[in-house]
Amino acid sequence: MFLEKKDFENIVLSTPLVSIDLCILDKGKILLGKRKNHPAKNFYFVPGGRIRKNEIINIALSRILEDEIGYKFIDDNIQKKQLGIYEHFYEDNFLGNNKFKTHYIVLAFLISFDQIDKISDVPFHKDQHSNYIWYDLENKIIKDIGIHKYTYSYFEKLMDINL
Repeated sequence: MFLEKKDFENIVLSTPLVSIDLCILDKGKILLGKRKNHPAKNFYFVPGGRIRKNEIINIALSRILEDEIGYKFIDDNIQKKQLGIYEHFYEDNFLGNNKFKTHYIVLAFLISFDQIDKISDVPFHKDQHSNYIWYDLENKIIKDIGIHKYTYSYFEKLMDINL
């Protein structure tokens, strides 16, 4: 279901949003996209999206994977490893103003790049992110490239499970 802008504004103003973040790993590197939209605009973040009303989590995972980067799971029965539940609080909202804050409840999932396959010849979709990078989790020197603070919490969790 797609909501009218005013309806969505009232929801963000009044309730937390439930979303999924995809921590896609390939040989010790994690996929990050530079966000084009608020909140967290211009920061590198893992791909993700909101769960829709009446949408089963596994269906949401597949839809978000396709919508965000143009990939699908090789096998629908692949076990998806949940990294945990996180809370993200933003001072702004999807409108890009500070009139009200955004609160997300986030289900983060670990996905191995060898579990997914591209749908088209386009490397990654550009609707939500202006560009993508593969960030090396073993990088001991953290360069200030604009990785969002909430993304770092995923890095810590991934390092704890010894990838």
